[in-house]
Amino acid sequence: MQNRLLAFALIPLLGACASTIPQSRPPASGTQAPGTITAPPPTRPAPPPTTGAFRAPQVMNMPGLEGVIGSDLEDLERTFGTARLNVWEGDARKLQFSGEACVLDVYLYPLRQGAEPTATYVDARRASDGIDVDRAACVAALRR
Repeated sequence: MQNRLLAFALIPLLGACASTIPQSRPPASGTQAPGTITAPPPTRPAPPPTTGAFRAPQVMNMPGLEGVIGSDLEDLERTFGTARLNVWEGDARKLQFSGEACVLDVYLYPLRQGAEPTATYVDARRASDGIDVDRAACVAALRR
């Protein structure tokens, strides 16, 4: 008798652990069944740019970068060797070249819609600690 009484006493506790059973039809507009959780709507990535949305990049113009800015992938790899990093993002590309002295990041963008990407921007930092260094000096240090 005492075991039965204990079993009946545990029933409410077990009921609290039960999960919510999904409804067979959605609740009326603007209402939600108590205890249900509504998931946020799925997000979608931004649509690709349309034909008329092309924006020409700004091209860096600094002394000492004349042989880099305007170069394509083949020209850059002839100058610096095989890129350590080669990443595509849409129609843009990032190449990374490195040596003992520095790391050179070269960003290539198409100058016209549908054109092959060419180097338009360069960034440089010390290989040892990542502190920015003179871009032209890094280019000179990494040339083959």
